[in-house]
Amino acid sequence: MDTDGTYEARRSHVEKPPVPPPPRHAPAPATGGTAQWLRTPRPAAEPGVWRFGHRPRPAEEPETVPARRLFAGAVITLLSGWLLWSLLWNGYLGHYWLWPLLVLTPDEWRTQPGTWATASYVYYAVVGGGLLVFFARIGHVPEIWRRYAKKKDAPPPPPPPGADPVDWPELREAGLTEAAARLAEATRSGALRDVDYARIRRAWQGVRTHPERLAAFTDAVRAQGPAACAHPSGVRDLPVRTAAHDLATAQVRIGTAADHPRNPYSRRTTGVALGPDVLGTSLLAVGPAGSGKTVRLTRPVTESLCLQALANRAAVVAVSAQGTALAPDEAFDVVVRVGRPDSTHDLDLYGGADDPDEAARMLAEALVGDLVPDSRRAATALAQLIGPYRAAHGHFPAVPELRELLGGAPKALAELREAVAGDPAQLRELDARQRQAERGDDVGMLLAERIAFLDRPAFARFFRTDGVGRRFSPRAIEHPLRVRVDLPERGHAEASRIVARLLLAQFTEAALTRADRSLFACLVLDDATYTVTADSVRAIQRLRSAHAGVVLALRTLEDVPEALRGPLLGAVGCRMAFAGIGSWDGGRFAETWGTEWVQTRDVTNRQIISDEPLTKALHFLRRLVTGRAATAEAVTVREVERQRWSASDLAHAVPAGHAVLSLTDVRGEHAPPLLVDLKT
Repeated sequence: MDTDGTYEARRSHVEKPPVPPPPRHAPAPATGGTAQWLRTPRPAAEPGVWRFGHRPRPAEEPETVPARRLFAGAVITLLSGWLLWSLLWNGYLGHYWLWPLLVLTPDEWRTQPGTWATASYVYYAVVGGGLLVFFARIGHVPEIWRRYAKKKDAPPPPPPPGADPVDWPELREAGLTEAAARLAEATRSGALRDVDYARIRRAWQGVRTHPERLAAFTDAVRAQGPAACAHPSGVRDLPVRTAAHDLATAQVRIGTAADHPRNPYSRRTTGVALGPDVLGTSLLAVGPAGSGKTVRLTRPVTESLCLQALANRAAVVAVSAQGTALAPDEAFDVVVRVGRPDSTHDLDLYGGADDPDEAARMLAEALVGDLVPDSRRAATALAQLIGPYRAAHGHFPAVPELRELLGGAPKALAELREAVAGDPAQLRELDARQRQAERGDDVGMLLAERIAFLDRPAFARFFRTDGVGRRFSPRAIEHPLRVRVDLPERGHAEASRIVARLLLAQFTEAALTRADRSLFACLVLDDATYTVTADSVRAIQRLRSAHAGVVLALRTLEDVPEALRGPLLGAVGCRMAFAGIGSWDGGRFAETWGTEWVQTRDVTNRQIISDEPLTKALHFLRRLVTGRAATAEAVTVREVERQRWSASDLAHAVPAGHAVLSLTDVRGEHAPPLLVDLKT
């Protein structure tokens, strides 16, 4: 069985890519091998917690004793216990402490020197041990042991019989003992890796939904073992991994929650990870150049989505400037290099649409979505031209022909009118376009000026509509594809932004209209400058219900129209502010994250001065032990409302290599803004 039924539809939008060479080397296995990786516990946790080996922390920070006071108290109490034992042993306190020994032992033992000596030493050991335990607890010796001497945690207990994931118990319960034994042997030997495990688990879930696939699944596992149910490319891993991944939970680790007072105590020092559960609400990241958006965020996320695509669980379209290298070419099935002669695929200008109105709506969004608040007039103008052209020629116009029609070239319009002379409906469309072109506020000339950015010699072979060459359309996200689009940002900045808006519009349209939503679809825009429009913000809000999401990275919110900055932050469920953002950007995040009630304690200390000799001696002893003078404290506790992160804190208090991240998963659960160390 080579497929679980997720890629039977719409194969015409992109051809099956050639099988790339096998990975140069497999990723280094986790400690203990694949079997230990599977047995590591993954407890349920809040959104964004790295669940692999996670150990929940208490909700509140326990009261801790300072180290100096801790050791000083331990030494003094143990010395006091030793002094008491010496006084008892030498009889300076009398022999009354021996009465339990006399009461609990028979009288005849006293006439037997050996027996009496043994009983006496046992009694001394019990009394001495009791004093030692008593004074050790008073001196917080167990706390010293837990804090400084206990280095390693105990390993997790072995799974109960019949529940070891290495043995594939779900297959055994279904009666597939031979298939389970084959996979268990491959798992223990290391032949079955994490991607294989996730891919076969995905296929098994498809079998449970569609029982008619059971025979094909069984035959595939029996014949191919860990290579069963393979990705269409035949690849089972990426050539290189740069981040920590857990395919069992579909998470990628991006950092660690800092041990900082602003973070909840339960989240401090815990791993922070992203997966489809949070990316399904979309993510917006803002930070200046060099803050780590590509290296610490978009690259790990793209790598994780590519691994999930190899497991037949996801489809990813990563868009970046030429040379950014989110991942090597071998990590993708399709690499589109816009404006480069070595590109293996072209872009479908109309997103694989057959309906002229749908195609016009997406193209208008790309051409003028950043200039006009409502692109419906532009979409109507485009539809009035590309509809008749398709009726006459069987396909939509290419860029040069579309530019002539929008510019009102008499020859091009006359030829089109002649070609549809027998179709009254198409003639009415052309007549309406001609009447609108005579108005002073016609949008046609603006569209012609914008399409001219794509009508350049560098793009001559791109955006063809005559069926020549291989074209990529985001409608192919119904298949587990890995796609990277390289934009010519350096030489054609405006054309790159048009293409980025086109891909965003086509992706949201394809994600919302696809029939099979079992695959998680994600669009990663490494630079979303001037890409966000009013229509795209509304579409992003709807992606959550379509099992899809987008990742948008911006240098500043100033690259988004002012009227859309607030709606954009409200449309995404995950927001990330990197170190170095301006206070104006920080103000937007602070307003979105809102305020919280916190408890403040105002402490007033007054030193106690005494003339009594004994009191002075006690105060001196206390200062020796605690390092502080004897004081009287007055504590005032009150509840105040403050911003979770203020604009000033976001602009100046976030260290380099850190970011503040808030998360929301597709179920609606929230995680408060966390200061995340992206280097660990």
